[in-house]
Amino acid sequence: MIICLAYILGLLLSIFPWGGFFILGFGVLAAISFRRVFLALRRFFPYHIKSITPTPFTLPHPRVWLIAGLVGLIASFYCQFRTPQPGSQDISSFISSENNTNQAQLVVVRGEVVNTPRLTRSQRGQFWFQAKQLDEVKNDRGPAGLPRVVTGKLYVTVPILQATGLYPGQQITVTGMLYKPKPADNPGGFDFQKYLRQEGSFAGLIGKQVNLIDEDIPWGWWQIRQQIVRSQVRFLGVPEGPLVSAMVLGNKAVDLPHSIRDLFVNVGLAHALAASGFQTSLILAVVLQLTKSANKKVQVFCGALGLIIFLGLAGLQPSILRAVIMGFAALIGLALDRKVQQLRSLLLAATLLLLFNPVWIWDLGFQLSFLATLGLMVTATPITQRLDWLPPLFATLISVPLAATIWTLPLLLHIFSTVAIYSVPLNIIATPLISIISIGGMISGLVSLPLSDLGAHVASFLYYPAHILIKMAEFFDHLPGNSLNIGSISIWQMLIIYGLIVATCLVPWWQKRWWLAGLIATILAVIPIWYYTSNLLKITLLATNSEPVLVIQDRGQVTLINSGDPGTGRFTILPFLRQQGINHIDWAISTNFSGDANNSWSEVINNLHIKNFLDYTSPHINPVTTQTLRELLRQEQTNYQPLSSGQSVNTGSVMANFNDDKLPILQLQVFGQNWLLIGSVKSQQIAQLAQDGKLLSPQVVWSPSESLEDLTTALKPQVAIAPTNKVNKNSSDQILQGKTKLFFTGRDGAIQWDPQQNFQAFIQVSENESSNL
Repeated sequence: MIICLAYILGLLLSIFPWGGFFILGFGVLAAISFRRVFLALRRFFPYHIKSITPTPFTLPHPRVWLIAGLVGLIASFYCQFRTPQPGSQDISSFISSENNTNQAQLVVVRGEVVNTPRLTRSQRGQFWFQAKQLDEVKNDRGPAGLPRVVTGKLYVTVPILQATGLYPGQQITVTGMLYKPKPADNPGGFDFQKYLRQEGSFAGLIGKQVNLIDEDIPWGWWQIRQQIVRSQVRFLGVPEGPLVSAMVLGNKAVDLPHSIRDLFVNVGLAHALAASGFQTSLILAVVLQLTKSANKKVQVFCGALGLIIFLGLAGLQPSILRAVIMGFAALIGLALDRKVQQLRSLLLAATLLLLFNPVWIWDLGFQLSFLATLGLMVTATPITQRLDWLPPLFATLISVPLAATIWTLPLLLHIFSTVAIYSVPLNIIATPLISIISIGGMISGLVSLPLSDLGAHVASFLYYPAHILIKMAEFFDHLPGNSLNIGSISIWQMLIIYGLIVATCLVPWWQKRWWLAGLIATILAVIPIWYYTSNLLKITLLATNSEPVLVIQDRGQVTLINSGDPGTGRFTILPFLRQQGINHIDWAISTNFSGDANNSWSEVINNLHIKNFLDYTSPHINPVTTQTLRELLRQEQTNYQPLSSGQSVNTGSVMANFNDDKLPILQLQVFGQNWLLIGSVKSQQIAQLAQDGKLLSPQVVWSPSESLEDLTTALKPQVAIAPTNKVNKNSSDQILQGKTKLFFTGRDGAIQWDPQQNFQAFIQVSENESSNL
C-alpha cells in the first residue's frame, strides 16, 4: 500500500519541479528514522502506542520506504512524459496566428469519427475527430497549398443536420475553420484549452459541411448502446427515456438533455448519471443471484462477462474502469474463497488505472469516484453505528450519501465553489427510486437486445419512477437557499480539511472528537473567504462580446452593471460570483448598452437574489420585454426602479449616469475614479461631446476598438480598454505614445482593479500563477 500511495503522490506532485525529489527525500528520511522513532515511543509510552489503530504503516521495513521514495520520483517524471503534447505533425501546428482572429482560413480535414455526435447547448452537433489530412480551400488570398499529412485529435462542431447519421469509425471530410482553444478569460470561467488538453486535443474545428468518404458502417459497441437507448426512449419519451438510459450506461454514453444534466448537478444528484460502482454492484448482485445454484467457475465467468459487456457499453471512462476492476477483484475473491480487502482493492484499482494513463490523476470524474468510494469504505460504517437508534435500513440510507458527501465536498468546493444544501436529504429520499430505475433499466436493456419492442414495453413501467425523480429534483431546486456559494477554497485549505477527515478515521483521539474536526473544517472553509470579501475593494470588468459588464465589490456590497448577451449570465457572471462566494446582489443597473432587448438578466435573477434593480428604460425596447422582466423581479421580491436617460443614481458604492440620446454613454464614479464606457463613435461626434461637456476627464475609458484611438487622444485616460483581440498596430502605437495603458478583453480576459495591485489582466495573472507552480 505504501508503494501504491507513493506512486499516486508522485503523480500529484508532478506539477512542482522538485515534487518527485521531495518524495524521494521523505522516503530516505523515513527509512532511516521512522522505525527507530516508533520503537522509542513504544518503549517510553507503551499504553498510548498500543492504542493506535493498527494500519499497514505500523512497522514497514526500511527498504519499503526507500522503494516508495524511488517510485514516487519515477512517477513524477512518468506523468510529465505521458502528459499530452502536440507533435510536429499535429494539426494545431498548422493554425496561423491570424486563424484565431476574424481572418480564419477555410480548410478541409479528412479523418475518422471517434465518437457518436452529441448536441451542444448552441444546438450544434459535436464529436471528436482523428485528423489525417489537411487541405486549404482556395480563396482570394492565393491558391490553396498541397494536401498535408497531419495527426491529432480535433474538437468538431457542425450544424446538427450535418452530424446526423455519423458513427464512430466512419471516414469523412469536414469543411470549416480551424482555431486554437482559449484559456478561461474570466475568473471562475470554463477553461476550454485545459479541457481539450486533458482529452489530448489542441485544436478545434468549426465545421460547415460534412462529406462521407466511406458509407460502410463499422460494427461497434455504439450500435448496441443505440438500440438500448432507442428502445427505452420509445415509450418513455424525453426526458424520462434518456434519463433511464443515462442511469444505466452513464451520461457520457447517452446524449442527455442539458436541462436534466444541469438540474441533477445543481441538486447534488450528478452521481446518479455517472455509471460506476453502483451499476457494477447491481450487475454482480443480479448475476450471482441468478447463478447461485451453479458452481463457482460458472458464477465467476458470468460475472466477468457481465462486467465486460457493461464496460463496452458504458465506454472506457476512468470511474467505470475503477468500478470494473474492483468488480473483478470481488470475483477473484469469490473464486479463491478469500475475503477481499476493499481498501487495498480500491488502491490497487487506482494504481493500475494510473499506470495505464497517469494523466487521469487530474480527471475530476476519477477523483470524485475514488473519493466517494473511499468514503463509503471508511466512513459509512462508523456513521451507521452512531445511528444505531434508527432501523438499519434508514441508518444505511443516511450514512451512504453522508459519507460520500464528506469525502467529496472539499474537492467540489475547490473546483465549483458551491454547496447543494439539500443534497443529503434528497439523496436519502431518492435512493430507492434510483435503485428501481437502475435495475429496471438494466433489465429492459437486456431484453431490448433480442426483442426491441418487448424491451420498450418493459422500460415503460419506469416512466413514473423516472418522472417522480425529475419532479423531486425540480422541487428541491426551487426551494429557497437550495445552494450556497462558499467561494473557491485554496488547495491548502482543501488538503488541511482532508487531513482532518483522515485523522477522524485513523486517530482514536480525533475519532472521539469528530465534531471538533467538522467544526474546524467548516471554519477553515467559510471564515477566510468571508473575511476576504468583507474587506474587499475590487472592480472587475468581465470579458464579454457586446456591452460592458462590471462587478463592483465594496466590503460585502455587490453591484452588477449590465448582464451581456444571452448566455453571459450563465457562463460568465454566475461562475464569477460563485467563485467570489457571492450569494446575492445588492444593486443591479441595466443600461441596455447594446441597444436591443437581448440580455441575460433572467439567467442571473433565476439563480441569485437581487435586492435593488435600476433600469434605464429605452423607448426602442419592446414594452412586452420590459414587462416580462418586471414580473420576474416582482416574483423574486426585488425593488424595481425605472430610470430615464440622463438620470443619475447613487448606490453608495457607485454613482452612475447613462445617456443614450445619440449613442450609449455610461459614466461611473467608483472608488475615487471616473470611468467612461462609450459605444462606437466617429471623430466628429467625439469633438461635439467634448464641447457639450458630456465627457469628463476619465481615468478609464472602455470603447470598441474603432473608437478607442480618437477617444484616448481627446481624453488622455490612464487606462483604455477595448472588447476585442487587438487594434491595428498604428492605433496601438498612437495610444501607447500618450502613456495610456492599453488592455483588450478579447486577448487579456477580464480586467480587475484593486487598491493594492491596481489594474491587472486576468489571463496574465493566471499564467503567472501557473508559472510559479
